[in-house]
Amino acid sequence: MHIEPIGYIKSAYKTKFGVPRQAGLIDSIAYIVFNKEYRIVDAFRGLEEFSHIWLLWEFSQCSDKQWSPTVRPPKLGGNKRVGVFAARSPFRPNSIGLSSVKLIEIDYKCEDAPVLCISGADLIDGTPIYDIKPYLPYTDCHSDATEGFTDKITHKPKNVVFNCEHSIDDGIFKTVIQILESDPRPSYQDDPDRIYGMDFDNYNVKFKVDNDTVYVTAVTQLK
Repeated sequence: MHIEPIGYIKSAYKTKFGVPRQAGLIDSIAYIVFNKEYRIVDAFRGLEEFSHIWLLWEFSQCSDKQWSPTVRPPKLGGNKRVGVFAARSPFRPNSIGLSSVKLIEIDYKCEDAPVLCISGADLIDGTPIYDIKPYLPYTDCHSDATEGFTDKITHKPKNVVFNCEHSIDDGIFKTVIQILESDPRPSYQDDPDRIYGMDFDNYNVKFKVDNDTVYVTAVTQLK
């Protein structure tokens, strides 16, 4: 079977570093822009009645990499291996990702309409979208589900301290804080003196992490 993208994501995540490890963790706003042949209003009839949707998309920055039967999930410190089908690693036989996101609205009046406004996406700007489907709570949500190896891992949000002046727009400041609270570093790195740089929207945010606190050292605007 040959499949083609139906559109792509417009998001504030410009590189892989800083992208949430799973969908729904960060309340960042993104948009799905469809290719011209799929900008048919009738194709979206009834979709606005659903609060959440599934996205089928491509790990486009990893599509040229070979798949691996075992992977090292970041949540296990990057050392322990599990089977690729027991993880959400991008290094799969088919580089396909699946995310559940919140549908905010469908814009039927913008230039590229219809455009979907969504929240909680874990996708880099420009990620190809292959399909969307409605999220159905009565079948897609399983109250008795077990979490496998992720059930043993706890996550406590970091404190975030700005040690510099910044001009981050109020509209995205909360999202930047959420990303830093979640500690976007690889889980196997723990050097309190190492400075990291994260591009988000029109900003580069530099920070370091010491124990339970993220210290923002510089914020510059991207050209």
